Formats: sequence, structure tokens, C-alpha cells
Amino acid sequence: MAATLRASQRGLEIIDRARRKEGLNKQAAIWAKNYNLKRFWAGIPIDRDVFIEICKFVGIENWEDIVDDSPIQPTASSYIEFSVLDDNWVGEERDKLIEALSNKICNSCRVLILVGITGIGKTTFAERLVRELRGNWREDKENFDSREQVPDFASVALEWLEKWKEEVPPDKRKPQDLRQQLVKRLCNHQHLILMDSIEYLLTGNQNDGWGDFADEEWGKFFVSLLSEPSCKSRFILTSQDLPTKFETAECERYKNLWHCQLLRGLETSEQIALFQKAELDGDLQSPHSPLRLIGEVYDGHPLALRTIVGEIKGSYGGKVRAYWKDNSRYIEEVKDAIDEARKQGIVKGDEDRWQLESYTKVLRRQVKERIEKTFERLKHDVYDAYVLLCTASVYRCEVQESWWLSHLEYRGYSEEQQKDAIQTLRERYLVEDGGIDDEDERLVGQHNLIRTVAIAHRLKLFPGN
Repeated sequence: MAATLRASQRGLEIIDRARRKEGLNKQAAIWAKNYNLKRFWAGIPIDRDVFIEICKFVGIENWEDIVDDSPIQPTASSYIEFSVLDDNWVGEERDKLIEALSNKICNSCRVLILVGITGIGKTTFAERLVRELRGNWREDKENFDSREQVPDFASVALEWLEKWKEEVPPDKRKPQDLRQQLVKRLCNHQHLILMDSIEYLLTGNQNDGWGDFADEEWGKFFVSLLSEPSCKSRFILTSQDLPTKFETAECERYKNLWHCQLLRGLETSEQIALFQKAELDGDLQSPHSPLRLIGEVYDGHPLALRTIVGEIKGSYGGKVRAYWKDNSRYIEEVKDAIDEARKQGIVKGDEDRWQLESYTKVLRRQVKERIEKTFERLKHDVYDAYVLLCTASVYRCEVQESWWLSHLEYRGYSEEQQKDAIQTLRERYLVEDGGIDDEDERLVGQHNLIRTVAIAHRLKLFPGN
């Protein structure tokens, strides 16, 4: 007798009709609380007794008719190998988000897009989400950051189809034919595909804006996937830039079938959990303790915090005070500047020379290089936005958006150019919205790590300022 059972596609249809007849919501709280419904609806094996109770809950006594007793095809060999996820995962708030997003994926969400600045933990989060969903899927992963040349849609589609043992005749290898065959395959089979760093698939120009797919076939593919009446497969995308194709009218009609999620830094409780898991000897009770100040100044940036933790454990034998003795001035300099801005209103810091990304060799290698790639890409793609990001680094905290734009106006940029530049920064998550102030003006600011690098670029761009 099997310890776990899973529902067949026909069985799920029977259960769905039964619960509709009973007037029950598919995600009713009583179900979600007592049973792992997201796994049930996804056809993933769950506890036998729980499976039977779910069937009986909607009046199905012959629960055997609901069972899928065919052999489960996916095995460990069809699971992706995680590149960054490890046992050091922490995040009470992120765990809540993982649960919410996995529910979305198990229901109607076919494409989930995780966005945020470099190092914020998009890939780790995506892999953690895959682990949460792991079950009756075939998993695949594509990392476009690691490819020497950015591939076009047709080459990736052909690669996937051949890997899945699909026959692709030589005369059916045009993009349109491959798109149709790939969509058909994905709709009829359960695939969970993680596409990492898709910002490398995006491009744009001054006239049409930025964030569109360089190969328009990618956009056509996702529109086709969303337009199908049903689809068994799911995509998880990570990107530093917003793929603007999903905001067009073509995708707007399918807004329940895709979701974009912005990731931010670790909350204070999650930062504490990270330090505790590393078994560092520092005080975590006082908000003014070294570790708490490090977490605050870095805005909970996961990559930076993990890098610092690794250096404390490696080079300083886990002694926080020894690390603090050598490096406290770099942290306290930023903390004092932010306090001056928020408490005394000294928001402009022309003389600030922050070094959060570079005060040790390890930080330079693991953090600075990542952020520099983001800046170089911005400089190459949208120079106006690059200038705006650099010139706005004089501000220590959130200020009115018009203050930022005044730096471009001073340099002769038109109002349209100013708006395009700030919009580009938003679409690349290099500007943080700070709400609306008492004068009904929009507030904007920079992540402390982004400002640190922007200061250095500003000084090179305008040496006299």
C-alpha cells in the first residue's frame, strides 16, 4: 500500500467539478490549513490519508478513481543542480514569499519574473522556489550570464526539444515552427524551467525604450505560451531589468498568468538569523552592535553580508571585534552620513567617499565586480541614465525626484530625455521609490551599495565636482 498518492489529470478535473458543486473556493482557508493543496493540485504525491480526506471533503468517496497510479517519470536525474542554494539559506519573510509564489505557480501563474539589483539573491531565491516545488516536474535551467554569446530563441528551443527527445525535422527548424512545437510540448508535459539572468536577452534604443527582447522571437514565444487555453509547464525568470514585453497590451490580457516580483534586502530578523547561523561571536541584541550596524548599512544585501560573514569566519577566526577594529570606520562613516541626512536634514553629501564595496580585497572581488558590470552595462546601453545615476549620488537618502532630474536639466537634457532616463533606472531597479512626501512629490533614492559605486563613477565622470 503506497504511503503517498497523487491525482491524475482526470482526477483533478473530477475534484474541481465536485468542489464547484459544493461552492468551495479552490484555495479555501480550511483546505490550505489542513492539507498541502498546492502539491495536490500540481499532481505531486502527498500523504495517503491526507489525499483521501481531500477527496472525501468534496464528497468523493471513491478516491481510487482520483489516483494517478502510472509510474512517475521524473527522477533525480531530471532535477537541476543548484548552483548557489545551500544550507545557509535564511529568511523568515522570504520563506513566506516562497510559499505565496509557489501557490501562484501551482495555480494559474505560468511565468514568474524575479527582479532586483545584482547580488540581492534572485538566483538563490529561484532555486529555493524550485526546491519547494520539486515533485512531478522535469526541471531545466539556463544561465545566460555564463554563455559567451547570447543565444537566439531558435537555438535554445532546438536545444531543449532535442534534449527532451522530441523529433525536429530539418525543414521544421524555422523560429515559427520551433515556437509552435515547443509551446505544444510545454503545454502537454510538466516542465519547470529556470531561466537565469535574462537581462542578457534584452536590448533597446533611445526611441523605443529599453527592456525588450533582442530576439523578438522570445517575446512571441512567451505571448504564445500565455495565450494557450491550458499549460502544464511553468517558467521562473530572474533579471536585473524588467522585460517590458510583459507590460505590453499583448500580455496585459493574460495578467493572471504571469507575475513580476521585486526582491529587496534581508529584513533585520533575517540578518540576525544569518549571523546566528554563521555562529559569529558578536552581540546581536543591541541595534548599535557591529553586526547589526553592518546589516543596516548594507540594507540587508545578501551577497555583501555573506561575503563579510565569510571573511570574518575565515580571516578573523569568527572574531567580530577583530574585524570591527580593522574596518569599523568604513561602516560608521556611512551610518553617520545617513543619520545626518535623516535627523538633521543634511541630505547632500558632495564630499562623501563611501567604500562599502571595496574596503577589503574579498569585497572588491565578490561584490564590487558584480556591481561594476551593472554600471558598465548601463553606461553602454543608456548613457543618459548612467549620467543621472552618477550625478544623483550626491544625495544620501530619498529626495524629491525633481532634485535628481535637475542634474540632467543643468546639463542641457530635455524634459523627455530626463523622463526616459529615470524610467530606465526604474526598469533596472537602480532607483528606489521612497513614497510621496508632504508636498505630494515622489521621493527617490539609491541603495547604499549602488550609491557607493555611483560616487566613484561620478568623480571620474566629473573630476572637478
